[in-house]
Amino acid sequence: MKQLFTILFIIALCSSCKDKNKIRNGKLKVVTTTTMITDLVRNIGGDSIHVQGLMGSGVDPHLYKASEGDVSKLSNADVVFYSGLHLEGKLVDVFKKMGRNTNTIALAEILDKEKLIGSEYFASNFDPHIWFNIEYWKQLTNYLTEQLSALNPENTSYFEANKTAYLKQLDALETDIKKTIATLPKEKRILVTAHDAFNYFGEAYDFEVVGLQGLSTATEAGVQDVQNLAKLIIDKKVKAIFIETSVPKRTIEALQQAVLSKGFKVEIGGTLYSDALGNAGTKERTYLGMFRYNVDTIVEALR
Repeated sequence: MKQLFTILFIIALCSSCKDKNKIRNGKLKVVTTTTMITDLVRNIGGDSIHVQGLMGSGVDPHLYKASEGDVSKLSNADVVFYSGLHLEGKLVDVFKKMGRNTNTIALAEILDKEKLIGSEYFASNFDPHIWFNIEYWKQLTNYLTEQLSALNPENTSYFEANKTAYLKQLDALETDIKKTIATLPKEKRILVTAHDAFNYFGEAYDFEVVGLQGLSTATEAGVQDVQNLAKLIIDKKVKAIFIETSVPKRTIEALQQAVLSKGFKVEIGGTLYSDALGNAGTKERTYLGMFRYNVDTIVEALR
């Protein structure tokens, strides 16, 4: 209750002193949530905007709570871009409390809901991990460019040029990963991970995807979940299973031990980036680098 009161007080304070003419006096002030959205905004906005990302490498957006510092950043932003589909579930209440004082835009809301993977177990009723379908990421790229251009019309041609260049990189990424995936026989395309983050990846690139936890990492895996998945791994002779950077590895290690106790050996094939990008200074710090790394890791381990 005390934290809620503090957040509400900061929102009110920031709203009362917010300078409505920040754009005229400098760069567009943008706040982003996940590392994927931050990377996308930086690719399109470039040097013409000032970006502050709330979440860092390895941060789980399902469980992320806004700090007092975050609320101050959000309230003083010209625009807040977030993924949406309830991915950043604990931030939604903060956005609502801000009301119309801050412009918040959920990029994934532009996607055709009839084509998304539905889930009655997730708050939005949809799987929010849409960045693992590159075609959806292209749609977000186009939508973001439109929104930035509407907010900052004098830089429209700059945003459009950046969009064109980035879409070409996404095309090249998709060509590359399809070639890599083609080297893995279809019967070996079974991806077992800590939670259900890779369903769009499986749908787009013909993998059977099984997560030990549900769509949200807030969902706990029970003993029966572990035993059922261990049986599947043995029955289908899955060679490797995968840890995720934003999820504690103990659940996958427990799964590995459960399989071993039944007389079958399964390797931990590596660590995948699911809900966050990599550290600064690595190739995986970008969406493009993360995607290539994940595909290379998956294919090499399962091959």
